[in-house]
Amino acid sequence: MNTGGGVGSWWSVWAKSWPHSPAEVEQWLPLHQHLDDAQGVAGLLFDDWVPGPVVRTIAEDAGISGADVRDLVVWLAAVHDVGKASPAFAVQVPTLCQAMAGDGFRVDPGMVAAAKDDRTRSRVNHALVGHVAVFDWLSARGVDADDACALASVVGSHHGVAPEWTRLTEVIEQIPYAGGGPWSQARAEVLTRAAHRCAPTFPRLSTPSLVLLTALVIVADWIASNAEYFPLWSLGRTGGPDDTRTQRRLTEGWSRLGLPRRWVAPVPGEARATFATRFGFAGEDIRDVQVGAVEAARAMCGSGLVIVEAPMGEGKTEAALLAAEVLAHDADANGCFVALPTQATTDAMFDRVRSWLDRLPGGATMALAHGKAHLNDRYRGLARRARVVSESGAVAHDWLRGRKKAGLASFVVGTIDQVLFAGLKTRHVMLRHLSLVGKVVIIDEVHAYDVYMSQYLHRVLRWLGAYRVPVILLSATLPDARRAELLRAYDPAADVPAAHPGYPVITATNQPPRTFPMPDRAVPVVLDRLDDNLETLSAYLREHLRDGGCAVVVRNTVGRVQEAAAHLANEFDVTINHARFLACDRAAKDQDLLRRFGPPGRSEERPSCHVVVASQVVEQSLDIDFDLMVTDLAPVDLVLQRMGRLHRHTRERRPDAVMRARCAITGVDWLATPPAPVRGSTAVYEEHHLLRAAALIDRDTVTLPRDIAPLVQAAYGDDPLGPPNWRPTMDDARQRADHRAQRRHDAATTYLLGEPGPGDLVDWLQAHAGEAHDEGPRALAQVRDGAESLEVLVVQRDVDGGLRTPDWVPGGGQQIPLLGELEWRLARILASCTLRLPRALSHEGVIDAVIDELVQTKIDSFQQTPTLSGHLILPLDDDRHAVLHDHHLTYDLACGLLHEPVDGSR
Repeated sequence: MNTGGGVGSWWSVWAKSWPHSPAEVEQWLPLHQHLDDAQGVAGLLFDDWVPGPVVRTIAEDAGISGADVRDLVVWLAAVHDVGKASPAFAVQVPTLCQAMAGDGFRVDPGMVAAAKDDRTRSRVNHALVGHVAVFDWLSARGVDADDACALASVVGSHHGVAPEWTRLTEVIEQIPYAGGGPWSQARAEVLTRAAHRCAPTFPRLSTPSLVLLTALVIVADWIASNAEYFPLWSLGRTGGPDDTRTQRRLTEGWSRLGLPRRWVAPVPGEARATFATRFGFAGEDIRDVQVGAVEAARAMCGSGLVIVEAPMGEGKTEAALLAAEVLAHDADANGCFVALPTQATTDAMFDRVRSWLDRLPGGATMALAHGKAHLNDRYRGLARRARVVSESGAVAHDWLRGRKKAGLASFVVGTIDQVLFAGLKTRHVMLRHLSLVGKVVIIDEVHAYDVYMSQYLHRVLRWLGAYRVPVILLSATLPDARRAELLRAYDPAADVPAAHPGYPVITATNQPPRTFPMPDRAVPVVLDRLDDNLETLSAYLREHLRDGGCAVVVRNTVGRVQEAAAHLANEFDVTINHARFLACDRAAKDQDLLRRFGPPGRSEERPSCHVVVASQVVEQSLDIDFDLMVTDLAPVDLVLQRMGRLHRHTRERRPDAVMRARCAITGVDWLATPPAPVRGSTAVYEEHHLLRAAALIDRDTVTLPRDIAPLVQAAYGDDPLGPPNWRPTMDDARQRADHRAQRRHDAATTYLLGEPGPGDLVDWLQAHAGEAHDEGPRALAQVRDGAESLEVLVVQRDVDGGLRTPDWVPGGGQQIPLLGELEWRLARILASCTLRLPRALSHEGVIDAVIDELVQTKIDSFQQTPTLSGHLILPLDDDRHAVLHDHHLTYDLACGLLHEPVDGSR
């Protein structure tokens, strides 16, 4: 059945070809078929998969019904590639361009010959031509110019990059490339035909709605463009639109895709019964904070921000998941996004969320969203399970496992970067928004984000507030000012408590704070002050480990870890752990720590006497327990976090000398006035926060968790701390901290997404100082201020120039083919060989130069392998040595990456 309508000459306009080499084309797909496929996919997505809050956001913004939203979505999908009816696009495949000439679509032969290298042609891309075509068509039908531009910008943005006015002006001026006459007529025919088929209304929309519409069009286009689901035609095949054929393609393609239907939240039950069902903690009753979180969620009616502050070990994660069930039901959300500070914490949380999700009614898709998700065996197991299980429990659907698509699964556990990217001007940021709208968003350890990262977090919260996405923030405790910032970021009109509400506390938008009794358990920690001297450190450990015991020495820099470990190894059994090991080595070290120092019953071989020397990696994620601690001075909240690893578990017996929990603070010249932190610590933390911490820990004991809240409030408050003769130095340190904070605040705005509001998407992603880089090392540096964010993939280079996997890792010593996609087992070994570079090679002043140096090593096989593509590569020689940006690098199997400047360098 032919349903083309009109003159039909545009039926020869092509949209897809294969192979991608123009001279070897064997298959093609006409524009009409691809647009019909996309229209059908958009309708099925809307009916089966699109979350209710997405539809509600657009409908309420536009003042239209959900059915009207559907009509608009499918119309936009049906016209998204209208700009392919242009000479600039057609000339890319001469064979198909020549076939179009018979229907009157002629182009300048010179344009065909120069297609590959013609910069003007590449700038007049089909998305921009489509924007202009939609704007002209809508304007001709009486749609207000601003409204027409807004809808046109959805089509102009469907490749993930919003149009810019300068580029649109160029399209309008370059008629030979955009095409007039039959080209323009064809575009009008596409738009008119789609309007007859979809019958949309064209309302006024704000940016949040436009962002979501663009994301839906992108998803529909990606699915309809997948030849596994929607096959291309053989080169000689022709024909016009046919609804019967299209319906058959749609039925078969959708079946092959097998995308699970949207998850529907169960009706929430009574909190205590639900707690027992979901978490199954034998003999453990639900805690007050967990009940309070559920009550706060019920009072939110599906929208708002709730902040849960409670000591470590009080079940904040379970509280958040219980509250998420209530919020998901009330908001008609189709899942949950849980964000954490690091990949290690994310992997640990993945198992907990999966266990909870397996006890929820109804099957749901689940994704792990961070750069090494493919290395997580349990996540890969979900993908295998997805092939045989669909009725209940969590599965990882194949199509939702891609880098940019993982966030679209119903339940996602990811690093905070995946949330912060929603506030970054970068390609396909619309998908980031779609991945959050329709979910309950949980952000754990919200206290862990610095001034720079907080700018992105605040902007994302502002967008989530505009979308009315329910958000749960978790923290051990927050300064009052920080809590107020978060509440107002989500809702500028939020009521903020005038006084400190108490602790533990749950704060929610438009609700009075809920406070709870302090937990009965208490751990008094004896505080010692220790000179920063390695011999003094040895003597302290020798004294307190005389009867045995396990100690942890926490240093603020990897260099200090390596230095202390080398000294202590002369007297004690020592284990080193820090972030500058290969990912596979670091994972093995984490497992070794858990095996020896984890909870009783789940650990084994706890040493009789041992010293772990580690960086901040032991602050979070690892459930490990020590008898004694020595830590560098750090901001008070981090010192308390570290102390949480002291006497963490109940044990039958500890050695007599460490029967009481004891923590020594070092990394400071205690005889100076005020005490002077070592240089490495002031490079990591603001001296202002270190000095206030020094003042606060000038006491004999700290009792956990009772003292957590008052110490943190004092540390981040405005009241002076310390003796009067400290004041001049502390005032100067505060001024420097404020100045740096303002600089970081200003720097973050360069790539910070604008606030939600009226308008269109034109210039929406235009950065003030170049374009943000999409998910690569520069993008991570942008949302994390470059702090320890530059990661490389380590290989070894033979004397003859060949490359191999590092000799010392499991599967090491294998030769790496330089061409073609790598076999998956080899790719997985290589993907586990990532390494973070030191700050000396990743700070703001050098990061771009270091990246430019690293990208000189290009390996075709890596670029052809999805899990390796885009990685920066660091080749080491047989001695595990390299020179990078005037630094000698050596990978020591025991100590990790060592580095020192080349003689005579900066």
